[in-house]
Amino acid sequence: VFAVGCVFVAVALTPVPDINSFASRQVDQSTKIYDRTGQVLLYDYNRDAKRDVIPLSGISPNTINATIAIEDSSFYEHGGIRLTSIFRAILADAVGGSLSQGGSTITQQVVKNTLLTNQKSVVRKIHEWVLAIKMEQTYSKDQILETYLNNIPYGGTLYGIEAASESYFGIPAKDLTLAEAAYLASMIQAPTHYSPYGAHRTELDTRKDLVLERMKTLGFIDDATYTRARAEKVSFATAGQNSIIAPHFVFYILNQLETMYGANALVSGLKVTTSLDADLEVKAES
Repeated sequence: VFAVGCVFVAVALTPVPDINSFASRQVDQSTKIYDRTGQVLLYDYNRDAKRDVIPLSGISPNTINATIAIEDSSFYEHGGIRLTSIFRAILADAVGGSLSQGGSTITQQVVKNTLLTNQKSVVRKIHEWVLAIKMEQTYSKDQILETYLNNIPYGGTLYGIEAASESYFGIPAKDLTLAEAAYLASMIQAPTHYSPYGAHRTELDTRKDLVLERMKTLGFIDDATYTRARAEKVSFATAGQNSIIAPHFVFYILNQLETMYGANALVSGLKVTTSLDADLEVKAES
């Protein structure tokens, strides 16, 4: 009782980020340079991360359901935290002598990624629980889920479902098949470990099947859909295929944008259609 009292005193004396800062935060997004058709991507410019913020309506139900199934199956029922998961995590940490178990809901992950640091401490964890509850009282479930899917890492410099979908499959997130969505949901837990380009592809395949099984158990898909998705052959784009086309021209455009609108414009999610004919450029280079 004394120890618990000390923890809550420490929490009370430690500043907590204002939940209102969540709505006013600035999120960097990629600036994309296209050829004259608006279809051929010449270059995806970003400082630290590739990210394209899209509304929840622009994300396929397959992706939403796959993510909820593996990350937080009771997302639409809880109030920000799951007490059973917290107690299980506390017990595991006590037995293991570490703070390795999180028991985090999707809401807690949003709080941690947008309002707090990744530092592991009891005080920070309690702040996370408190802010998760406050966030659920301030924002809708769909707003929280949209933020989550636009910010979670998918490996390397990829942040958010749209950037991941375009980089791994060459399609927007709204067009992901069930198997493709299950693969991306599988990577959330450990993007580097489960990278399709790394040494753990078999583990990624196994986890993809686990996601599909969870979706079937939760009623998101029926038996026939589950069977088809497990058998679906999925091809990942070649690693590093997003090379720059017409680099001199592209960097001229970037320089013009920065001169006209300032450096911050380059991380504001611009989509720029230029006068370049990509087909003629490729032929000239070859």
